[in-house]
Amino acid sequence: MSDASSTWFDGLERNFVDVEKQPGIDTKHFIEASRSLVTLFDLLGSTTFGTVISDMNGNIKKINDRYTAAPDRSQTLQSLVHEEHKELGKKANATEGLMWLLRGFEFTSKALRHNVSNPDEELATSFQESYNGTLKQYHNFVVKGIFSVALKATPYRKDFYEKLGSEKARVDEQSVAWLTALEEITTIMQKEYTDNKNFGF
Repeated sequence: MSDASSTWFDGLERNFVDVEKQPGIDTKHFIEASRSLVTLFDLLGSTTFGTVISDMNGNIKKINDRYTAAPDRSQTLQSLVHEEHKELGKKANATEGLMWLLRGFEFTSKALRHNVSNPDEELATSFQESYNGTLKQYHNFVVKGIFSVALKATPYRKDFYEKLGSEKARVDEQSVAWLTALEEITTIMQKEYTDNKNFGF
């Protein structure tokens, strides 16, 4: 952050608020905003959430690799997944990577939404609640154990929000706008997968 009044949101490569959504979700914008989201876990504890960071970065790379390889067929996320699946079927790495990235985003957004809506609740509680309702169903015993340890090590609410910025009113306003945009994009793309079960993942 460049000065005392700056917030974490001010320094993002791209805010989800600024991701173009018509006629589809702009792939390049989405990749940039996704890379920015991953840095949020540095504030939560890069060691604690190392598995999450590594997983999200790996899935973002799969999407970016496809975008780079076939930009004319990947301008929007919708065109990317349909064109890649048509071409490669179940070997469509970016389509599968995006699916897992969206699951991670749902986990993140539900935890933060719960925390914003419950100002007296600690982050560990919000993230555990979200994990139970999102990622847990996809994880085996070992991964569940890793997440259990990570979630317990989540920083205190007060410390985390101070890292987002010193001006509470501004941080609160930006948090809600960013979170709402993230939720909207996640919902749009999850519906794309629900409506196209032939993706087969």
